[in-house]
Amino acid sequence: MSLYRSITLVGITLVMASCAVGPDYRRPDVPQPTAFKEQWQAAAPADDLPKGPWWLVYGDPTLNDLEEAALAANQSIKIAEAQYRIAAASVSAARWALLPSLSVTATKTKTFGAAGTQVTADTKSYTYDKLTGAMSWEVDLWGQVRRALEQAKANMSASGHALAAAQLSAEALLAQDYVQLRALDVEHALLTRTITAYERSLKITRNRYAAGVAQRTDVTQAESQLASAQAQDADLLTQRPVLEHAIAVLTGRSPEEFSLAPATSLPTLPPLPRVIPATLLERRPDVAAAERQVASANAAVGIARAAWFPVLSLSANGGYESSAWKNITALPNRFWSLGPSLAGSILDSGSRELQNATASAAYQQAVASYRQSVLTALQDTEDQLAALHGLMIEEDAASRAARAAHETLTATENQYRAGTVSYLNVVIAESTSLSADSTLISVQSRRLLAHIGLLRAMGGSPNP
Repeated sequence: MSLYRSITLVGITLVMASCAVGPDYRRPDVPQPTAFKEQWQAAAPADDLPKGPWWLVYGDPTLNDLEEAALAANQSIKIAEAQYRIAAASVSAARWALLPSLSVTATKTKTFGAAGTQVTADTKSYTYDKLTGAMSWEVDLWGQVRRALEQAKANMSASGHALAAAQLSAEALLAQDYVQLRALDVEHALLTRTITAYERSLKITRNRYAAGVAQRTDVTQAESQLASAQAQDADLLTQRPVLEHAIAVLTGRSPEEFSLAPATSLPTLPPLPRVIPATLLERRPDVAAAERQVASANAAVGIARAAWFPVLSLSANGGYESSAWKNITALPNRFWSLGPSLAGSILDSGSRELQNATASAAYQQAVASYRQSVLTALQDTEDQLAALHGLMIEEDAASRAARAAHETLTATENQYRAGTVSYLNVVIAESTSLSADSTLISVQSRRLLAHIGLLRAMGGSPNP
């Protein structure tokens, strides 16, 4: 053990006196605007918004349950978690590479024939028992092992951010699928009410035709309008299972054993959160993962450069050798050896130059990917802010159009009963009213989807 401690002390001294070749890491410069172009209104205070999971801002208990289920059972998240554990294990392995390795071997050998003679039937046999301890240590003079540890830590951090990105992606995709499904539910409820009204209108029109106060074309127009609404409703009912199946898979369940009861309203649209570019770049897990990949590539450059220098290793062997185990620890049976070795490559046909060129190119690629991820994050946020701005204006117009269509329909129905207009006017008014209501539902759901997209672009936080 004293020998082990001596070599350890020598190695630590050498390491402390050594230097790590290769560039020390500096985060690359990236665009950082002070404000977003599409920050078109003062954001509402966020103190009253729910803290923690970002989807709580929509106030939908069913969505909350689904998101929790996805975090527990989504298979994409499970894959990212496993990759993170692999990266964490690599860090431990890299740390152990800084320390000496120790092994113990026990052997028992039986040899026939004296040394230097041919083995025959009457030769004697000899037994050798051997107990050996060996220690070896590659002294990290040039920092190659430390750069490898630095790289492993950066990779582990990148995997952690990739896990967060996988979680955020699954959460946002689930929320978007859920909003689309609820939009179908709301539109189905609208069509159900419309079909009931059309059936009532058809019945009234048939009675009027039987009484001779309406034309046959009034009946056929009412029948056509009813059938068209029923076809629209059937199309919605065809789309709903597809979204339901997608939600099942996102929550780690088989589609055939999963179902969601219909709803009659969309989730609540919360206030617009405050968005600051600098904070955004700190929150985005994909941006953080890309930056850690740059750090990993920078460490790889150091590892490649260290390959130009010789490797210093310390090794020690010791133990006992005897013809019988009972006497093996006797002093005359002891042996040991100790010595350093210095090994370096003289001719490698350009292999190390290629490794250095590859590492440098990989670093430049990582830097470009990092900067691209920053630009993509800024673009994504600007896109969602612009969409929210436009959809707010569009929803206001759609609401006014729906109200006007309802008033027109009421007035036209009264005029038809009074016999002052034809049934065609009623059909047009009813179709206009249905289209206006459907458009309003579509715009409201698109605003929710854009809001979800904004929170995803912000890294999944509604709070500044």
